[in-house]
Amino acid sequence: MTVTAEAVKQLRERTGAGMMECKKALVESGGNLDAAADLMRRQGLAKADKKASRVAAEGIIVVERSDDGLTAAMAEVNCETDFVAREQDFRGFARLVGQLALKSHAGEVATLLGQKTDAGDTLEDRRRALVAKIGENINVRRVATVSAPTLLGAYVHGTRIGALVALKGGNEVLAKDIAMHVAAANPQYIRPADVPAEVVERERGILRDQAAGEGKAPEIMAKMVEGRLRKYLNEVALTGQPFVKDPNLTVEKYLQQGGANVVEMARFEVGLGLEKKQGDFAAEVMATVHGKH
Repeated sequence: MTVTAEAVKQLRERTGAGMMECKKALVESGGNLDAAADLMRRQGLAKADKKASRVAAEGIIVVERSDDGLTAAMAEVNCETDFVAREQDFRGFARLVGQLALKSHAGEVATLLGQKTDAGDTLEDRRRALVAKIGENINVRRVATVSAPTLLGAYVHGTRIGALVALKGGNEVLAKDIAMHVAAANPQYIRPADVPAEVVERERGILRDQAAGEGKAPEIMAKMVEGRLRKYLNEVALTGQPFVKDPNLTVEKYLQQGGANVVEMARFEVGLGLEKKQGDFAAEVMATVHGKH
């Protein structure tokens, strides 16, 4: 059958897919635009599933704040290449992720992906459609929603590291400073006392083994181990770390000066803990051009 250029144009606008794919879907659907769109959606879902096993270790961090400034949602949205991470459709999707995370106060990715957009489809539908359009695996990897009793500090370094800090007391400058510190120093816990007992015992055992080879008397070795353990706990806990803007102060001292306490924090870094795909990107592009993928 004959497919008009206008029908192809409408289907492209509706699906974001390529011209030839749109024309083929219209032919298979007898020119019915709705049926062609449904067919392409089914095909797009299959493509999305096929790409799901590919490592997506690039991407961006998005943060959305409530109107009163006391609640913020942060999400890590991943793709396979930094090229796509800069692409407007991908960034538009990431903004939608942040908006829906804030609206739903989502703390779990599965819950977030099930949220409905204003158009009535789900965030997961949007994700799959974008995978089909862009041709890369796209994931929402992590999400956190943080609410503060007094002030909430938020900081995004470029697009790759984000931090949220909920404070009781303090002021806006202090809140921003602490969020920047969390982004830069990557503390694992708020206070040394927050480090789980099993983590403390594991570290103590490692330090004992290290000290055993130094030939010290048992009582001296015990003091060495506990001293090194305190140093470790301060390194991994926010309040024990030297403040990045003034290393002569600990974060705890800076908070005390500002009359503030940290009640919650979250930090995301794009791709942290993921094994990035190694390869020749230029060669991949050429292979695609020559029809090898």
